[in-house]
Amino acid sequence: MSDAASSGESRQYLTFTLAEEQYAVDVDDVKEVLELTTVTRVPRTQEYMRGVINLRGSVVPVIDLRLKFGMEATEKTIDTSIVVLEVKLGGSTVTVGALADSVQEVINLDESVIEPPPRIGTRINTDFIRGIGKQDERFIIVLDIDRVFSEDEISTVVEETANA
Repeated sequence: MSDAASSGESRQYLTFTLAEEQYAVDVDDVKEVLELTTVTRVPRTQEYMRGVINLRGSVVPVIDLRLKFGMEATEKTIDTSIVVLEVKLGGSTVTVGALADSVQEVINLDESVIEPPPRIGTRINTDFIRGIGKQDERFIIVLDIDRVFSEDEISTVVEETANA
């Protein structure tokens, strides 16, 4: 558990929507937010891997979090964004783009208002969820982005994009 979590400090989170639900990731894991751009499909990849983008000369895989979480694919709208994240796995950091229906805002959440994930009633595997935060009258699902993907999945995505 981090020092912030044990001391009840406030942390900053970027909030975004997937299928009308609010999600959040720690701003320390966010590299940047992009408008939806052309995503080049990579043949024979997992369905949730939508393809790759060119980010200032680097090939970055783009993941559809809705598909990864067992929902319908993300629709392309004026609000659809790519959240560029730094995912830590096995001692290395990998840059990954995640599709979001819309990016909301950066919020401060006190660690004391983040409850452990419920064991039932969520649409996704709770291993990915750090907790459920509450702000005003809305619940926010706080993701542990480093646990959304397994080491094998990230290695596969990195290998696939290297060969793209």
